[in-house]
Amino acid sequence: MPGLINVDFADVKTIMTNAGTTLMGVGTSSGENRASTAARSAIASPLLDASIEGARGVLFNITGGPDMTMNEVDEAAKVITAQADPDAQIIFGAAIDEKLIDQVKVTVVATGFDESRRRFAQITTIEEPEQKALTQEEVTPSEDGQIDEDQFDIPTFLRQIR
Repeated sequence: MPGLINVDFADVKTIMTNAGTTLMGVGTSSGENRASTAARSAIASPLLDASIEGARGVLFNITGGPDMTMNEVDEAAKVITAQADPDAQIIFGAAIDEKLIDQVKVTVVATGFDESRRRFAQITTIEEPEQKALTQEEVTPSEDGQIDEDQFDIPTFLRQIR
């Protein structure tokens, strides 16, 4: 889709080269203050318990319907850049998508976090308990020497209960 301000793969490569930890977020909103709300959703992920605060490289793209204004693009950009490092390299784009009616979508890629300030939990290794081998119950032949195929209709764990 053609953009008002295009972001391409070269921009992604610029931000990602030697970047270290990277966060990506997407936010969508509609209604009043939709651009700033979408931007806030994109930069703070409650699932990761992380934000783009202090990022030294930020690439973001703002996409809206034909009713999106440059003022809204500016609002979203201010929300995002306020969280980044003051000396961060910022690359942004803006595009119109005819399918987005009364909506704004913001996509953010943030990189270059100060590793000493990371808020991610430390990964701990838990020793796995020793696994006991399961014994496999054999299908027993019937009195006439034939295998009773009806036994196959009953799951093994249920056959063992009998």
